[in-house]
Amino acid sequence: QERHSRCQHGTITLHGGIVRNNLRVNMEGEGAETTALGLFLIDKMQHVDSYTVIDHSKPHCTSNQYYKGVLDDISTGAFNGKIHVHPDAQKTEAALNNENLMLSRSAEVDTKPQLEIFADDVKCSHGATVGELDPGMLFYLRSRGIPKAQAERMLCTAFANEVVSCISETPIRDHAKRMVLQHLASEGETG
Repeated sequence: QERHSRCQHGTITLHGGIVRNNLRVNMEGEGAETTALGLFLIDKMQHVDSYTVIDHSKPHCTSNQYYKGVLDDISTGAFNGKIHVHPDAQKTEAALNNENLMLSRSAEVDTKPQLEIFADDVKCSHGATVGELDPGMLFYLRSRGIPKAQAERMLCTAFANEVVSCISETPIRDHAKRMVLQHLASEGETG
């Protein structure tokens, strides 16, 4: 990216068997900003691998990586995200977050958020979580008369929409929401 440029990148994977998503951004101009969004919803024997590298080469650049995965059956996923801050990239602000929701005890995910910081005046963070649907939330929805499968779809939709709602372009965001809803509805009918 060049000086003061703005970029938003999004990858949504709903099917595909074995998928590898790669993203590499080099922030070569001062004041550049980038947002990288990723979402995958997989089941059966599918695998999704997301690999990201954001190089902060110049000062005053900002990046945000926000990736989520929903895994069911015996699906597998991997996330390997890196923020690399070069020595001249002072005043960098960067965040990297990967969250995963496991719908099956047989599903697996490997997550590896990484920071490589060679500058001393930066604000950087990274984190990863792997968890299940909240039993308290499921109980609440079920106690309101919502069937279990529908309650699970509602919670998965809310989880996924946290990424989708970050898409800045309204037509793309609306289309992505429809695709996620259709995918989760079809999974509920077949699974």
